Formats: sequence, structure tokens, C-alpha cells
Amino acid sequence: MSGSLKGKVAVVTGASRGAGKGIAIALGMEGATVYVTGRTLTEGAAPLPGTITATAEAVTAAGGKGIAVACDHANDADVKALFERVKDEQGHLDILVNNATVIHDQLIEKGPFWKKSLDLVDILDVGLRSGYIASWYAAPLMAEQKDGLIAFTSSFGASCYMHGPAYGAQKVGVDKFAKDMAVDFKPYNVASVSIWMGMLRTDRTRRVMDSEPEKYAGFWDIAETPEFTGKLIAALYNDPKRQEKSGQVLIGAELAEEYGMPDLDGKQPPSHRPMLGGPTQAHPAIVE
Repeated sequence: MSGSLKGKVAVVTGASRGAGKGIAIALGMEGATVYVTGRTLTEGAAPLPGTITATAEAVTAAGGKGIAVACDHANDADVKALFERVKDEQGHLDILVNNATVIHDQLIEKGPFWKKSLDLVDILDVGLRSGYIASWYAAPLMAEQKDGLIAFTSSFGASCYMHGPAYGAQKVGVDKFAKDMAVDFKPYNVASVSIWMGMLRTDRTRRVMDSEPEKYAGFWDIAETPEFTGKLIAALYNDPKRQEKSGQVLIGAELAEEYGMPDLDGKQPPSHRPMLGGPTQAHPAIVE
């Protein structure tokens, strides 16, 4: 642990498991106080392992301070209470990672969207709308101190067809949030970015790969750890030129190369730009 975030406060949404859990732990490794949000309070309550309490404990074990907060990001009152608690207990907020989302079991099934459950569209509520709400409550805290970073977790699904239109629209949406929020944040020295993650080494990914081992042969070896994106967010927050990246959609693997930052296993994850396409950055025009 380098302690580069000692004294800093972060909120990581949707951190019971997966990317959110890894990001929270990585921020903890840097000494941050991390508010871990999610709905899973007891093991076994969800199809996949993980709870907000276990993640908070892992953050503390990594060297930070983990604080578990039960929060349904489909409920605006829960989100408001979360940020009021952060303000009351800490007095400031330095990093917000908007990661909470809804992943339907049918998401990766083949077939047109109208033959899948209509519930797949819920990703536009918890995943897109919820990221706006969390940012709305976080923004005044950051603007007042004239410092902060809001990061959205996104993917190459914003560029290519991936898992259908609802998933793609959510990823494009958070990318646009990062671009447009950066314009509003500019006078306040607050940065907003969207980070495209690669395939992640999570329990969900492992389950998918085990179901079709031949199809996914070799993919696990090039997948990123969930902590990888958290390391990048910490490095970006500490980057003296952070504001130069505000409003950008960043491919995590490419940002890692820029920072000379390997994954936890020492490997440099590859960028999937050649295979899946790259992000479109914002046009400089501003219409108010």
C-alpha cells in the first residue's frame, strides 16, 4: 500500500461483488475511506457470492477504512441519505465511482431483444439514471471544496454490439454523462471520466466461462482483475494533470500503459480497441 489516498473519502456504488468490490478494495489499498454501497447484506441472498459488509471488511484489511451502507440505487431517498451521511461523518468527498447496475440473467443469452425479458431495460434505471442521481448529490460536496473525481465504469459495449440495445444504451449514456458533467465541473476543478473495462475476473465471468469452456478458452488469462480499474482511478485522482483528462472516455488498459501500471499479477492487460472499436470523444462545441 502506498497510502496515496490517505485522508481521502470515496463512494463506490454497487460494490457487493464484481468490479465494484475490486475497485473499493484497490482504493482501500491506497489508504482511502471507502463507503461501499449495495443491496446484499447477507451471504446467499443473491445468486452470486458477496455482501457489502464483506467488501467493507476487505477494504479495511487492505489498509483503508471500509464502511458498508445498504443502498438501493433505484430508490432516490436511499441515495440522498447516503450522501448526507458522508457529509455528516466526513465533511467532504473526493472520489465517486458510479458502478451500480442491473445485470439480468438473460443479458448474455443469444437472440433479439424482444425475445428476452423486458426487465433487461432496468439497466437504464440502475446503471444510467442512478449514476446521474448519485453524481447530483456528490457534485455540491466536490464543487464546494474545488476538488474531486467522478468515474463511471463503462465498456466497449458503448462502441460495438454487445449484449443488446439496453446494455449498449446504458454504456453510451454514462460516457455522455462524463463528457457533459466535465463542462459543468470545469470552473470547480472537479473531473469526470468514463472508463472502459475489459473482461473481468469475477465470479460472474467465471460462471459464464465454465459453461462454455471451449468458446472462452484463453480469455481468463487476458482478463483484468476487478482491482485493476480501482488502481487506475487512484492514479488518475493523484495525477497532477487530472483535469486534462476530464470529459474523456478512457480505455482502462490504455490508461494503464500511459501510467506504466500493470495489473496485480504483473501483466499488462491488452486494449480491445482493434477488435471492438474505440470511444468517440466529445466535440468541443458547447451550446447553453
